[in-house]
Amino acid sequence: MKKILLTSLVVILCFQLNAQDFKAAQDLVIRRVPWLNGKILFKKIDKNADDNDVFTLESKNKKVVIGASSTSAATKGLGYYLKMYCRRSLSHMGDNLSAPSFIPQITKKETIVSNFSTRYALNYCTINYSMPFYTWEQWAHELDYMALNGVNLMLAPVGDEKVWQKVLYKYGYSDQEIAKFLPGPAFTAWWLMGNLSGWGGPVFKQYIDNQYVLEKQILTRMNQLGIEPIVQGFYGMVPDDLRTKHSDWNIVDQGNWAGGFKRPEILLPTDIHFSEMANAYYDAVKELYGNNIHYFGGEPFHEGGITKGIDVVRCAQLIQVSMQKNVPNATWVLQGWQRNPTDELLDKLDKSHVLIQELFGENTENWYIRKGYNNTPFVWCTVTNFGEKQGLYGKLQRFADQVYRAKNSEYAKYMKGVGIMPEGINNNPVVYEFVLDLNWNKNKVEVNDWIPSFVKARYGTDNQNLQKAWTIFTETVYRSFPAKQEGPPECIYCVRPSLEAGSASSWGSRNRNYDTALFAKGVKLFANALKSNGSSETYKTDKVDFMRQMNSDKAEIDYKNMIDAYKSKSIANFKKYATIFLNGILSQDSLLSTNKYFTLNKWLTEAQKMGKKDNQNNFINDNAKMQLTIWGPTTNPNTNLHDYANKEWSGMMKTFYYVRWKMFVDNCLEHLNGQNPKDVDYFSFEKQWTQND
Repeated sequence: MKKILLTSLVVILCFQLNAQDFKAAQDLVIRRVPWLNGKILFKKIDKNADDNDVFTLESKNKKVVIGASSTSAATKGLGYYLKMYCRRSLSHMGDNLSAPSFIPQITKKETIVSNFSTRYALNYCTINYSMPFYTWEQWAHELDYMALNGVNLMLAPVGDEKVWQKVLYKYGYSDQEIAKFLPGPAFTAWWLMGNLSGWGGPVFKQYIDNQYVLEKQILTRMNQLGIEPIVQGFYGMVPDDLRTKHSDWNIVDQGNWAGGFKRPEILLPTDIHFSEMANAYYDAVKELYGNNIHYFGGEPFHEGGITKGIDVVRCAQLIQVSMQKNVPNATWVLQGWQRNPTDELLDKLDKSHVLIQELFGENTENWYIRKGYNNTPFVWCTVTNFGEKQGLYGKLQRFADQVYRAKNSEYAKYMKGVGIMPEGINNNPVVYEFVLDLNWNKNKVEVNDWIPSFVKARYGTDNQNLQKAWTIFTETVYRSFPAKQEGPPECIYCVRPSLEAGSASSWGSRNRNYDTALFAKGVKLFANALKSNGSSETYKTDKVDFMRQMNSDKAEIDYKNMIDAYKSKSIANFKKYATIFLNGILSQDSLLSTNKYFTLNKWLTEAQKMGKKDNQNNFINDNAKMQLTIWGPTTNPNTNLHDYANKEWSGMMKTFYYVRWKMFVDNCLEHLNGQNPKDVDYFSFEKQWTQND
């Protein structure tokens, strides 16, 4: 009997010790769902025979036990349990994490296996359109979201300013000279991608130091959660004035980017000084952020650039050689966007140390057309959102179909995973959760089979009106229509006024590739669930979002009526329909003011807090407000970047879009009254708005 008791005690003790594996997952429980603390245990298990991550769920002794092959699998297992059993979820647009009335038990053990080794998240642009003013608390929430959805590789380029500061000090740069090179917090993405420099600046040492501290916090938490970071590598981008300091170096001009921005110049990798500067760069990365970094982003000639007379093949080789020399076995991560990376750039690379992101998967299939990028490892990704625009959109079934097709194609061995790469992530929570879930489904996923559990977890209930509404949403705003489209349909309210108004942004669209009447029916069904879901943050947020989209759809009719009245030269009808249109903007503003996720004030307050913390006075005007409107540059009235990041936000609607359209209406009335007024100078108004406090 003593032996039996001793053996039992040892087994229990071993189980308890095993269950203490994955401290980071247990800490996540304490942070987000403390009601599960002490009721859920984690234990280490092996990967499957294909060396892929696995998690299991079962109940033992009234506790939920999650077996996992890695920390990432453990946190995904927790997210799965919360969603499928507790009807709870965390998202960018509201959390539903209150304690349920009881802790659900697992009646039958479940085993879930990942299809892929890599589960990826974030776009360079996400850092600016969604996160430029994030505090550590917001980043902590972001990382917990990624962990609960199984992400194990994520872009993390925050704090690269500190790296460049250290490098440029070595080359004799002063703080003032460095400040001319570094962009403001809302524009770092396009600096890192070699599209511009200095815009939104200057920023000084306090800001650089604070970003460094923030990145250290981010990397520490990522390491705990089993998420590998991608930081910026060195590909030759240098300040334009480096050639004045070193006239004998082979530094080449890269022309202009969108809007007329001057691109930073490139120190050719074939120049003897490239290796020297690369060594200084990677030394700074390791000194500042440690040696546990294995992935580096950054590529020359992104979205253009001048390659004439340049040996692209040799340059790419030398970039990789330099990276491998400084960080052995590092992986160079390249964006599969437009023509990049070209066949030339890939030609002589060691492809075992390259990872390409098929970035625009909702519209492209370059992984197939380019034969697995000439047999190079890749992850299938979707952008879905451009510029953090409001708008319901996501080709859900196409996502599932394309992932299934790719992983069962002749290029399957090169497909390493699935990822999300939105330019802005504070929108369409269904899209990001759905895409990341595709990493864990062996069979092809059918949207209509997947949606019910999402709805239950998002709102914490199995309300039939919600389920019926979401069935309609998958048939309308989230349907997989064949036409190519860059992001959600834009709102006419956000368009720079015109008698022949097109899209708000140069590459956007106002096309409604869905039945707007059917969508409105879905919104009404959703709204009818208010009695049983009125207190849910997620329900309140989505209700505002769906109603915003319905109002945006109706505005198309109001605009057409107004323009038709003008063209018929009916002053009375024009006044009537113009009033309806303008009141629609104010009504939209009023609706959006009821939820923090749709307010200009939230964005500006974040910028103001960072500005005070960093002793900067330009974070609101030259960054937060500029990005939303002119974008840049301010010397070009015809910049094709204006309104690229347009926002249906309360405060924005009333003080910017309404005023702009009121100027249009007044001008039209003057024309109808035969007063022959001058054309409206919208650009001057837009510039003034960015500078007004």
